[in-house]
Amino acid sequence: MAQDSRRDIRLRIHKRIRSRVSGTQERPRLAVFRSVNHIYAQVIDDQQGHTLAAAASTEKDLRGKGGNVDGAKLIGKAVAERAKEKGITKVVFDRGGYLYHGRIKALADAAREAGLEF
Repeated sequence: MAQDSRRDIRLRIHKRIRSRVSGTQERPRLAVFRSVNHIYAQVIDDQQGHTLAAAASTEKDLRGKGGNVDGAKLIGKAVAERAKEKGITKVVFDRGGYLYHGRIKALADAAREAGLEF
């Protein structure tokens, strides 16, 4: 049997998390995706299938700051501020199958400091 790639393992973990975590209108899901050079965060209402707020390190004002912990903090703060503008204060956190440390933890902590509850 061939050994699963890291991506396959992460997707399997993500699928398991998503079976338990779902975003509603009252409490949407804060989903995180991490690539080698960038980090992306979205606040999603899964019932409607809509993204309510998003931030990414590929955006013009945040560009070039996504591959490290400092960049993740900026993205966490930005997505929290955008969500609060739309009246969203409570979310459920979806770590996307990644371990809760490093950039993922930095993004989550920054979002909490900026006013999101999870």
